[in-house]
Amino acid sequence: MRRRALLAGVLATPAAARAQGWVPDRPLRLIIPFAAGGSTDVTARLVAQALGERLGQPVVAENRPGAGGNIGAEAAARAVPDGYTLFMAVSGILAANRALYRSLPYDSLRDFAPISQVAIIPNLLVVNPDLPVRDIAGLIAYAKARPGQVFYGSAGSGTSLHLAAALFAARAGIEMVHVPYRGGAPAATDLMAGKIQMIASPMVEVIGAVQAGQLRPLAVTTAKRSPLLPEVPTVGETLPGFEIPLWNGIVAPAGAPPAVIARLSAELNAALRGDDLKRRLAEQGSEPMPSSPEEFARYIRAEIPRWAEIVRVSGATAD
Repeated sequence: MRRRALLAGVLATPAAARAQGWVPDRPLRLIIPFAAGGSTDVTARLVAQALGERLGQPVVAENRPGAGGNIGAEAAARAVPDGYTLFMAVSGILAANRALYRSLPYDSLRDFAPISQVAIIPNLLVVNPDLPVRDIAGLIAYAKARPGQVFYGSAGSGTSLHLAAALFAARAGIEMVHVPYRGGAPAATDLMAGKIQMIASPMVEVIGAVQAGQLRPLAVTTAKRSPLLPEVPTVGETLPGFEIPLWNGIVAPAGAPPAVIARLSAELNAALRGDDLKRRLAEQGSEPMPSSPEEFARYIRAEIPRWAEIVRVSGATAD
């Protein structure tokens, strides 16, 4: 037994040594659980570029949309845990979906190894300019007079965009109809075309249309106003206590070597603290949130009960 233990230690040493000095020797892939053009996609591609520059290997973005992000999450959870597959996780997938779905093809705590949080993202509640409302109070009055006749879009059932709008409707005491899409960008396109009347969208997905006058902003869903649109109030200024910010971060499949996770976290944190990526995220209204793997793991655990309460209050379902 002693000889077998010694032999096992000798055989494990080269692998451990390689992990300690891990340097990727081929491209990495970053699975994005939503369609191209949306907030998660835009942020993920910025991160992929910055991380790839620091690692000396390309980080290739791969969109796997569908089922509220669950398709991409399952693909990431089942990937080989060697550090070459990463996943752009969001609050809905790692926290809210546990309360939304009766069963999931992954476990957000057991199946992923946190690397670092990336950013906090404000949602912007916007309407088609043809809708005769100019503030939250006006939207509430309009919807109350037309129960079931106001349609709002989202990036899919159970996504944080869905929850933000559903929670708003519940708190405001209005009845609106949910129209799920395969990403936030298609929902914004249909909103501009007048096919739906409202979305609660990550700011990056609609800021251009707002600035061009194609969409009308009513409020942000964060506790404070956004520096990008300081004249736009918060929803909480009309409905006190309303706050539903989004967040995202990078994780790997569970079982990835700790030294690989540490290297990826160090490089990602350095990129997030760098002037270029920080500026580009701020231009979207996002606040960079670099963190250690341990800090991100604690954050995820703390967010699970908070999002479960949001799901309960909103009455939203995904199954």
